[in-house]
Amino acid sequence: MKSDFTYDLVIIGGGISACVFASQFLKNNITKKIALIEIGRGLGGRSSTRISKRFKGWKLNHGAPNFNISNSKNNLLLKSYIDELLKNKFIKIDDSDIFFLNQDLKSENIKKSEFSCGVNYLSLNSMSELSKKIIESTNSKEKIDFFFETLIVDMKFNDKEWLLTSKNGDKYKSKYLICSTNLLLHKRSLKILKVNQIPLRKAIPINNDKKIDLLLNFLEKQTFIPRLTFLIYTNENYSYSDYYSKNQRNFYLKNNLEKKYRFERIIFQLQDNNKLGIVVHSKNEELINSYISTNDEEVLKKKIITDFNKLFEENSLVQKLTFDEKISIMRWRASQPSGLAVPLSLQFSRKYRIGFCGDWFEGDGFGRIEGSILSALILEKKIKDLIK
Repeated sequence: MKSDFTYDLVIIGGGISACVFASQFLKNNITKKIALIEIGRGLGGRSSTRISKRFKGWKLNHGAPNFNISNSKNNLLLKSYIDELLKNKFIKIDDSDIFFLNQDLKSENIKKSEFSCGVNYLSLNSMSELSKKIIESTNSKEKIDFFFETLIVDMKFNDKEWLLTSKNGDKYKSKYLICSTNLLLHKRSLKILKVNQIPLRKAIPINNDKKIDLLLNFLEKQTFIPRLTFLIYTNENYSYSDYYSKNQRNFYLKNNLEKKYRFERIIFQLQDNNKLGIVVHSKNEELINSYISTNDEEVLKKKIITDFNKLFEENSLVQKLTFDEKISIMRWRASQPSGLAVPLSLQFSRKYRIGFCGDWFEGDGFGRIEGSILSALILEKKIKDLIK
């Protein structure tokens, strides 16, 4: 049954940027009616947690297992917000081991990675729970309606009002619109949504708004790093070779080693039941294409375990996996933006009552959670006095 909904503000996307924006917005607009629309089953976006239905008792942070802030000292807005998360005990400084494996399979102490520069932080619960807690901190009166597993496929702007249509035909009317995802603004939407025109371009024709035209021009040149993630649920007897009690242990592969083994980074995650979960990230095009084209997923899983064991065969910290380990595979619909970042000056169009935030904007945090948080904070500051 199709339904119609009306709101003061609709937010598309349920990642950490959307959650930060919604939380900050509610502080100043407690009387407004808000909706958050997300294609996934819950909050978190790329920094979410897989709670397995097949394998009970496992919670694996399969996107961003932690996050780093590289430049809070020079940005008081960002520093203040991170301090608030620490004070509320939503996050803590991550002191987990970080290893950088070189071509000789030896660990290096030099920490040079976009995911580890600056200060690393870890959610006190899961990464999905962090996004949830951020919203709950200011949503005590339940002013936000959540629509999960909902994909917006069409958007229109008529008479100072947005009309959004979901894949199942539901309609959402709103005075203002915030896009934390850029799917509806990017050319990849043509293939994913099976449409013949980018939804935002269809809603706002060319030459009607200079900011929107510039925004779409920047996004036309922005690409995305596709990622394949392997979630390994180890057997009950699997453990580290040494004694290690912290939440996570991270291994990053240097370029030549990444090319050889096709892994980007490997994160060991201690579970509440003291079992070890392993998350393997890959952005290797050959491996991704193999996954897409293979008719035998078991062959691919065995290859992953074989490469994993070979990678760590001389490492005194990591035990070998057996072929009895359970593995699930996740291919990301949305992944890390790359290339040309969008200027923050294009975040909001007053004429069309639409704002944008996410890790796809310029700054030190481009492509990371730092950028997601900062762009949301900046956007909220820009429009808090405009939405009446």
